[in-house]
Amino acid sequence: MKATIFEKAGFVDVQEVDKPTLQADDDVIVRIVRTCVCGSDLWAYAHGDNKDAHSINDGHEAIGIVEAIGDAITTVKPGDFVITPFTHGCGDCAACRAGFDGTCDRHPGVSNWSNGFQSEYIHFTYGNWALIKIPGQPSDYTEGMLKSLLTLADVMPTGYHAARCANVQPGDKVVVIGDGAVGQCAVIAAKMRGASQIVLMSRHEDRQQMALQSGATAVVAERGEEGIAKVREILGGGADAALECVGTEAAIDQALGVLHNGGRVGYVGVPHYNNRPLGSTFAQNIAVAGGSASVTTYDKQFLLKAVLDGNINPGRVFTQTYALADINQAYQDMQNRQTIKAMVVVD
Repeated sequence: MKATIFEKAGFVDVQEVDKPTLQADDDVIVRIVRTCVCGSDLWAYAHGDNKDAHSINDGHEAIGIVEAIGDAITTVKPGDFVITPFTHGCGDCAACRAGFDGTCDRHPGVSNWSNGFQSEYIHFTYGNWALIKIPGQPSDYTEGMLKSLLTLADVMPTGYHAARCANVQPGDKVVVIGDGAVGQCAVIAAKMRGASQIVLMSRHEDRQQMALQSGATAVVAERGEEGIAKVREILGGGADAALECVGTEAAIDQALGVLHNGGRVGYVGVPHYNNRPLGSTFAQNIAVAGGSASVTTYDKQFLLKAVLDGNINPGRVFTQTYALADINQAYQDMQNRQTIKAMVVVD
């Protein structure tokens, strides 16, 4: 089969590799229909991030058709159309029952997270609870709906996770830091949870307009102290909640800076900073929570229905579409901000 291989920073290539096979009773083999490039994939692509040369891609979002199942799989069967999330919760441990399947107690660390999804087929581990079945077949849906379904593998649940971790409540004033796909979905999530004002921090016209269409009430292009002052001017004081969707030191500082004392941060950007020790927000009474999104929980409980009912349209984050053979161009265009999120069609 064809799969994307990371060769070095700035270059991935599609190569022939062995097709995956079942290794455990709760494995599922899925034929990919649509996959994509995530902003978190760009950390390794742009900087190396200590990723080994000639290693499997970091792709972790897809929708596809179940091809084979292990003996312990009871929830899906060959031929089913499914969302393959980047998480692998068991559905039964204390963390999963509390709605935190992104950090399942039984599958610690990287064993609960996916990679290799920018391929024709994938080997999905711990598949009995984590996979989300979509009614019907891909041919039953428009391309626009397929895009929205694909967001349910990561970016829409991740944006929602930021809003949940920040405990966004009806009437809250919310600031979203990050204007990529996760930030755009965080805007949708804040609106879903009843925020009265949603400010997106963005310097890019196309991303500003997309967020305004999704429910943002204002946009701030300034950064640092100037940006904080602008947000406070718009909101008439600090924000109740800040949703940090980038993962940089500057982004977390911005999130903390826009809040009034007693505010709340929900962070979902993969952290690339280490200057915020526990206790650093003590004098501001700031609540900080975040981590890996509860993809399966959110999709099964309400996000899949919201997409199918047409109540939300997160698929608009896919602004360009590529063939698998053109995957390196998809990475380059995202890195160069020529597309917000790149969808990849796998024939």
